[in-house]
Amino acid sequence: MGRDEMRAGDSDRQAVADTLKQALDEGRLELLEYDERLQKTYAAKTYGDLSGLLDDLPGTVVSQRSQPRSDAAPQAAAPPPVSSSRTGQIVRAWLGGFGGIFVVCTVIWLATSIGSGHVENFWPVWLLIPMAFGVLGRIGRGNRT
Repeated sequence: MGRDEMRAGDSDRQAVADTLKQALDEGRLELLEYDERLQKTYAAKTYGDLSGLLDDLPGTVVSQRSQPRSDAAPQAAAPPPVSSSRTGQIVRAWLGGFGGIFVVCTVIWLATSIGSGHVENFWPVWLLIPMAFGVLGRIGRGNRT
């Protein structure tokens, strides 16, 4: 069986669709032509069906990832890179949402305190409780997320 008769995977179709979108964005395809080619891309079953969709676009190559290997020795997949600042990423993610709300509420508290002429109770502190539980919960789960 040749390459043209091999079944194309979803990732191969998506790679062609992404290339077509890039060509549309760069003005190398008109919208109608992009739509027609995109429909053919998602209907394609083999590499042969995909091969003609990018031929006339300069600088494009159909995905070569699913080529059959000539050697029979399987290669072990490389482990995913370990983030050295996983905790920092989790904290930033939670602080991004809750932190923004906390800042807005603190500004409102400050404006009402100034407007009333005396310092009100600092009620935005209550927003820190769910934020702390969220951060601690995500840290506690570690790599299981």
